[in-house]
Amino acid sequence: MIDPNRLTELQVLGFTVIEDVLDRSEAHAMRDFVVEQAFSIGVEHRHRGTARHLANLVTLDSTFLPTIDHEAVLPYIEAMMGKNLILGSLSARVVRPGEGEQTLHSDVPISMHRYGTDAPLMMNTVWALSDLNRENGGTRLVPGSHQSHLFEPPAGLDLPHEMQPDLRAGSVVIFHGQTWHGGGANRSDEFRTAMFGHYRNGEWLRFQCDPHDGFKEEWLADMTTRQKELLRMTNGIDHRHGADFYER
Repeated sequence: MIDPNRLTELQVLGFTVIEDVLDRSEAHAMRDFVVEQAFSIGVEHRHRGTARHLANLVTLDSTFLPTIDHEAVLPYIEAMMGKNLILGSLSARVVRPGEGEQTLHSDVPISMHRYGTDAPLMMNTVWALSDLNRENGGTRLVPGSHQSHLFEPPAGLDLPHEMQPDLRAGSVVIFHGQTWHGGGANRSDEFRTAMFGHYRNGEWLRFQCDPHDGFKEEWLADMTTRQKELLRMTNGIDHRHGADFYER
């Protein structure tokens, strides 16, 4: 069920927090998997900050599939974007002790920004797989910046209202793809681990990471109808024209 106050936060502030979507043991099991895989098959990521990056989680383990249509999260995405959308990607970042903050930015190219009552072209979710806070550099967000008509803050702009919410492992931040955001500096002595599920619609209705590549066919039997729709697998894994912009 949608909390109208949280939906208003999404519309006005550009983000909201849903607490305890996963129980702590679930979040930590995902964290342990991500950390192990990130340092074996992941890559170094240097986009606006350094971290270890693990992409396309839905192809690595089926335990991640229930997060993409979770009843506590997806209804907010659909309320903002409509139901004709896809999961652009599900990935994770492991930020090591001593790594610095990301510069604030939007996730949507400025030429594709939408304003006012227009449905967002993209929305993102941050799943806390470990506790996220100021000490280990949890996600920073700038309220209202999704309506700024700017991709990132101008040089020298003071941002006194920047927020960095504390999140228990298992909680989720949902935010408008145009909201300025970025990870903080990890000043702790532990890894900071979070998962990012982003959704796309409209002219951006194509995958960032194609889930058909490496997906195990035996997982289809246990998937929900909505999971198949979000991954364009309603007609199976090999239905390539259902995968991305070719469908247009």
